[in-house]
Amino acid sequence: MVTTLLTNSSHPAGCCGLLLAAGLVVASGCVGMPQAEPRYTGSELRAASNDAITASAPAVTVRGQNSWDANDNLPGSDAYVRYPMQASGPRATPPPQIPGQVPSHVTYQPPATTVTVPPPAGALPPPAGTLPPAGTLPPAGTLPPAGTLPPAGALPAAGSGATASTAPVTATVNDNGGWLMSPFLNNTAEGILPVAEPLPGTPVPIDVLVEEARTGRFMFGAGINSDAGVTGQFTVDERNFDLFGFPRSLSDVWSGQAWRGAGQGFRLEAMPGAKVQRYLVSFTEPYLFSTRVSLTASGFLYDRSYYDWNENRVGGRLGLGYRLTPDLSVSASLRMEDVDVTDPRVLGIPALDRVLGSNDVYSGRYTLRHDTRDLPFLPTEGHLFEMSFENAFGEYDYPRGELDYRRYFLVRERPDGSGRHVLAASIGGGVSGTNTPLFENYFAGGFTTLRGFHFRGASPVEHTVTVGGRFRLLGSFEYMLPLTADDMIRTVAFVDYGTVEEDVRLDWDNFRVAPGFGFRITVPALGPAPLAFDFAFPVCKADTDDTQVFSFFVGFGRG
Repeated sequence: MVTTLLTNSSHPAGCCGLLLAAGLVVASGCVGMPQAEPRYTGSELRAASNDAITASAPAVTVRGQNSWDANDNLPGSDAYVRYPMQASGPRATPPPQIPGQVPSHVTYQPPATTVTVPPPAGALPPPAGTLPPAGTLPPAGTLPPAGTLPPAGALPAAGSGATASTAPVTATVNDNGGWLMSPFLNNTAEGILPVAEPLPGTPVPIDVLVEEARTGRFMFGAGINSDAGVTGQFTVDERNFDLFGFPRSLSDVWSGQAWRGAGQGFRLEAMPGAKVQRYLVSFTEPYLFSTRVSLTASGFLYDRSYYDWNENRVGGRLGLGYRLTPDLSVSASLRMEDVDVTDPRVLGIPALDRVLGSNDVYSGRYTLRHDTRDLPFLPTEGHLFEMSFENAFGEYDYPRGELDYRRYFLVRERPDGSGRHVLAASIGGGVSGTNTPLFENYFAGGFTTLRGFHFRGASPVEHTVTVGGRFRLLGSFEYMLPLTADDMIRTVAFVDYGTVEEDVRLDWDNFRVAPGFGFRITVPALGPAPLAFDFAFPVCKADTDDTQVFSFFVGFGRG
């Protein structure tokens, strides 16, 4: 094996590297060659060695795998490092030379010669795989004149001890514009092509370019759905907030440097509408006191006009969370809320009359959540499991337990990952205590619960007033597939089922089942949430239910 080591010729060790290369040639079988003459400086040697070197035996060429940068990785620069080469086919013909043309930096050009130098009598070749000691030179008279090697076919003298397989090499030196060439490299116009693989144990430098991404969003728009009517939207969402990053000047505010940089979350949301109004401000500290505990604080105002009464809620939440694994988390929260119930459509309903006016609600909630879904919108794989327990205290004292599970199965997809067919199944249940106020009861019906029914239209009714219940069991099966090649339009077939009861029981006479179909339209410019249009046809329902075949949700905003 022949291994060539090249180093920076501008460094004092450059000449040693070339001599070491010559020593490696000696180690390959050319032993006992006389010392090279004459000697040159580093720049002269580089110029004199630029000629293409052609070997007649063996007839193989070694080519590197990566091209050199024409400006930074020229031979002689600090970035030029040789690694072992790989054999690759016959030797290429050197590029043509212009007669009489000599580069300006060349101070000496030795004549092209061919010489055969047999090893001295009695000399033995070194063992295979050995290299001369670092910094040593071959004995005087063992190297031929610069640019010459023994011709092909020459054999060592009798009695030298050299094996018959030792093949001398013929080399020819030609000018090639200042490139340092080797008999073990391909003499092509591309120059020296080193192997990209580093030696074992060699550190590999890696450049990582990091650019700060946008951490905040400003969104405004509008939406309409069959449950809440027309609503507006105004949202400021910052995920790199700093609660104590007060501005030092007005320019910090305009440049966006104020209140940023601590990795906290801040959200300001306003959603005005004819039937529904919601205003929210929230703050999140993901690593409270540099721990894995998160802190969330929020305040809200919610006003909703129902068919049977109006409801205004003002309050806040304070919560702590802890992530056990990337998918598993636990949380605890405290809710403080004032609920004002006004404008009853019908008087004389005991459950409604008891809650008219202002009501103070305080509760503690504990939640276990396991989420492995691949996407927040239109997930295709994974599941969402959530179990919670809430206990209210103060004016209303009651417990509540809930359990919800959703599972998504990827049935098929195209080779590029698009065109996914997804089967989804969900089921959820909840039980609340006997002292639960009317406005905290469970209700069903509408796009988010039971399609095929009006909003809250699949709930217990008392004297034409929808009063809800303390028990719920709701679920759905859904199969979604794309209609267009770009997945912008999808169709869905589904079956919604379930019931809500005044008491904790399952009355099959009130059990609802509504199969149907719909469409999902994703518009990239309007966000990841799709536009939904569904048609459902109840086949099982209660006598007091209010049905609705078509339901929809349309929202749009720019951020």
